[in-house]
Amino acid sequence: MSTPSKHTFDRIPVILQFREPVEMVETYGFNGSQGYTVLEGQRLVPRNVPSKVVFLFMHPASTLQLLPMPVALAESGMHVLCAGSRYAKNDSALIMEKVAADLGAYMRYAREELGYEKVVLVGWSGGGALSLFYEAQAEAPSITHTPAGDPYDLTQAGLTPADGIIFIAAHLSRPETLTEWLDPSVRNELDPEDRDLELDIYAPGCPNRPPYAQDFVARFRAEQLARNRRISAWVLDTLDRLKRSSSGERERGFVVHRTMCDVRWLDPALDPNGRKPNWCYLGDPRVVNSGPAGLARFSTLRSWLSQWSYDHSNIKGPANAARIRQVPVLQIENEADDAVPATHNPLIHAALGTPDKEFVQIQGATHYYLGQPRELAQCMETIIDWTRRKIAADFEAPAAAPR
Repeated sequence: MSTPSKHTFDRIPVILQFREPVEMVETYGFNGSQGYTVLEGQRLVPRNVPSKVVFLFMHPASTLQLLPMPVALAESGMHVLCAGSRYAKNDSALIMEKVAADLGAYMRYAREELGYEKVVLVGWSGGGALSLFYEAQAEAPSITHTPAGDPYDLTQAGLTPADGIIFIAAHLSRPETLTEWLDPSVRNELDPEDRDLELDIYAPGCPNRPPYAQDFVARFRAEQLARNRRISAWVLDTLDRLKRSSSGERERGFVVHRTMCDVRWLDPALDPNGRKPNWCYLGDPRVVNSGPAGLARFSTLRSWLSQWSYDHSNIKGPANAARIRQVPVLQIENEADDAVPATHNPLIHAALGTPDKEFVQIQGATHYYLGQPRELAQCMETIIDWTRRKIAADFEAPAAAPR
């Protein structure tokens, strides 16, 4: 595979601001406390390369402009908009319904202010489920309240459909993925040392070792779901008590301990792909399980229901995929993904309501493509070909000028 010349591109800051009165401050700082929502993003624009098409990336909580993939798109001559939500780099109070509204603001900005004729929504990792959620609400809006019962009307948010969706290295959704990673050995949410040794797969004394028996895996999964539901039940009960209280307290923060525990990390024969054993995309899963960057480590009551609760979140991937009928979808699965389980992408593909859907697997590709120029180049070629066929017939990735 030949390596084409790379385009030089500029990084252009994007700042969007709109007024959205709130009853309770969710994000720290001046704007959040004054009734304004401020969104910060970044455009990656190749020099001297006009385009009618922009690739819009958004993740609920991460910023994406330094990832290998959007950089590679810009170096290939494509215009990229990396969009940060109001909760960028801190998802403890994140409300998914509000993130969808943030994405809608970027969508309007790309079309109305920047003048792009076609906007392709790129859902990488946790942005995949967000893209499906957004598009489902843009095509047929239905949500008027958050899972906590707070009014937030997406039917009046003016969400506009994308022209296409790329679902890449993406999992089912935050609540579904967290549930598959919750440590089921935890018996007391206030005391993470109180654990069931039979389910404590990282403990030296755990009697169950890989390769795991089928009945143990079934019990492990059932206990993970039960733990998610116990937390949700406590959250609902606490919210109800706060709403009935006259103390003025409306919200509460809490810690979710041990959230990177999956039998797949230790047993590569379970849902096999090209991942290496005893590893995950954040490092050693034994360390990540109780580390500060684990999923859902710090949460509020409302945020838990919106982004982590298996039974209450609106973000679950297959349900939203089934409602998407108007746009073409390209799914790219990284065959050696060390974050996204091999079972997730087939479930999304089967659920998609649109008949215009394609599925591509890139052999050997890990979650971030870090140190994988060949696999990343294959990804770029796949995107360029699909965009030419599905989005803009005259779309070309221009050759870079000699340096």
